Amino acid sequence: FGAEWSGFMDASEVGAAGKAAAFVLGLGCRPAAESLKHWRAVQPRHASAVSARRAALKPVSMLGGKERHRDANALAALNQKVAAAAVAAALALAVTTGTGAALAYKSDPPAAVESSPTLNSLELSTINLFQKTKPSVAFVTTYQSARSKINTNIMEIPQGEGSGIVWPDRSGKNIIVTNYHVVRGASSAKILFDDQELLVAELIGADPDKDIAVLQVKPKNGTSLQPITLGSSSALQVGQSVFAIGNPFGLDHSLSSGIVSGLGREMRSPTGRPISNVIQTDAAINPGNSGGPLLDSRGRLIGMNTSIYSPSGASAGIGFAIPVDTMSQVVDELVRNGRIVRPIIGISYLESAQAQALGVKSGVLVLDVPSGSRAEKAGLRGTSRTGFNSFELGDVITSLDGEQIRKEADLFRILEQKKVDQSVTLGVLRDGDKVSVNLKLSASSSKF
Repeated sequence: FGAEWSGFMDASEVGAAGKAAAFVLGLGCRPAAESLKHWRAVQPRHASAVSARRAALKPVSMLGGKERHRDANALAALNQKVAAAAVAAALALAVTTGTGAALAYKSDPPAAVESSPTLNSLELSTINLFQKTKPSVAFVTTYQSARSKINTNIMEIPQGEGSGIVWPDRSGKNIIVTNYHVVRGASSAKILFDDQELLVAELIGADPDKDIAVLQVKPKNGTSLQPITLGSSSALQVGQSVFAIGNPFGLDHSLSSGIVSGLGREMRSPTGRPISNVIQTDAAINPGNSGGPLLDSRGRLIGMNTSIYSPSGASAGIGFAIPVDTMSQVVDELVRNGRIVRPIIGISYLESAQAQALGVKSGVLVLDVPSGSRAEKAGLRGTSRTGFNSFELGDVITSLDGEQIRKEADLFRILEQKKVDQSVTLGVLRDGDKVSVNLKLSASSSKF
């Protein structure tokens, strides 16, 4: 403001400066940003008045009858100091008041908002949903151990960030559920909660095939965490409102909203196996949201945000969440046993895209059959090399118990309905002939 108040002022302008100073001091009770805005709105009127009076200034008789201009420089300097001091005092008061308010809000945030003249019922509902749910959402940071190049000390280097969900567990184990890809390859993980409590997490089980990991923490003073409320994903409807809470790009406890855009989608897990019945949403999901909750309008968990479809790596309005019904089965098993056991045929296969390059248009091409396995005893044949750049294709599985198999996703979907040691019949294409193979399914334990 100094530039606006520079120049000559006559005696009447001292009064104007005083009024301006009083006006600015009066703004001290306003927030700093509002004070500046209000001051800039009225300041041009004071500048105009100064310019008009400066133009009307005339010589006067002073000191022995000699005509000279009064010493306006000294007067202007005095008025400039008065105005500057007033502005500084007002801004200091405004900033102090604003800071105090911010600190008070941070230390004592409202638990729930019941009414407000500036908020409608939908906004109040969303605010209360967030306030109720955010203590059940965790900020997950993973670390990788590495040896220092300067000395022999082992250091923990941050590897990645994600989100987590406080899972309801009757045993009181303080379970945190997140995506497997969030903790994959990490040597340790730390969990930060809404109250800024930082805890070390222990991995007690994971299912890479479903991209789910279960962590356990031990809160200080023996307190219990606030678990999320579980909903159901079986009756979801396209178009219903959903909310996502997570830590996108490290911005902890961020809320976004949208709708259910699609149901019954399929996505690939870190192991390449398909995850079925996935929820599609247009709620903003970005890196760091993985492992965070997808909620319905009542704040109940309906899915875990897992991945996005985006050419840029940021949200493009197509996000995917693992349904809560799938999560419940996997998490309960991991909490009880620390591992997931699934039925398998006991072979390795070639992915459909690669198999098509070898002329296999439909079915699952058997790549290898382990020696001594049930699959080998049943007579399944794998692919073998016969010479330079030449292969003898193995069996192509085209059906399982009468259900057609076009690609590996179909095979996994059917196997999920079976049990370990159950006898099944495979339809196989071998050297152009259709063959039936009977075998017992083996057990596979998820490794992480």
